[in-house]
Amino acid sequence: MNDAIRPLGPPVDPSPAHPPGPATMAGRFGSVARLDAARDAAMLWQSIGRHGDIWTYISTSGPFAGEHAFTAWLVERESSNDPYFYTVRDNGGRALGILAMIAIRPPMRVIEVGHIVYSLTLQRTQLATETQYLLARYVFETLGYRRYEWKCDALNEASTRAALRYGFVFEGVFRQHMITKGRNRDTAWFSMLDSEWPLRKRNFERWLAPENFDGDGRQKVSLAVLNEQNKPGRRA
Repeated sequence: MNDAIRPLGPPVDPSPAHPPGPATMAGRFGSVARLDAARDAAMLWQSIGRHGDIWTYISTSGPFAGEHAFTAWLVERESSNDPYFYTVRDNGGRALGILAMIAIRPPMRVIEVGHIVYSLTLQRTQLATETQYLLARYVFETLGYRRYEWKCDALNEASTRAALRYGFVFEGVFRQHMITKGRNRDTAWFSMLDSEWPLRKRNFERWLAPENFDGDGRQKVSLAVLNEQNKPGRRA
């Protein structure tokens, strides 16, 4: 076959993206900042470290034998550039969770969010959603990535629901992808592309807007509905 007529993908700017750095991303409900083990360890032990059940689907870490082991793990995580860890704090400065940028490939402009561990206090809150908005905005608008990934154990129904709610697109399951803590893991893959981000951003901002909540803090329009209405290939 003549090379001149073989199908090829569209041209792409080959400039690499930037690696994540010690940025502080502030929102209305809290902030996301580089993990600081000396500052965060005691609070994170209370909010997430001592609660073994919330580490079930974290493939390589937890639960921990005690606060000392957890603190040592945090110190090690702080020195890592991939994964690159951040702490989630509320407006009172309480450290309520962690997450990381992982599988960082600047030349391909691909990056993943993972190691997401939210305290019970943080789960299902406006700050939990705002955190994902702040990170996605940082990934696409500041660092210049074109593909943002989310992966989870295919049995982790909460993570699957969250990925879809945030506007990630399900791509499939890698069967027998990993052995984690002595068990098989099939991994579900999701992604968000730079071309999809402007619409996802509008949906996040519409959901987070004060007028989307009543006097008791109940949402009027869900983020899942906003993103379902505006799926790729579906008219908004």
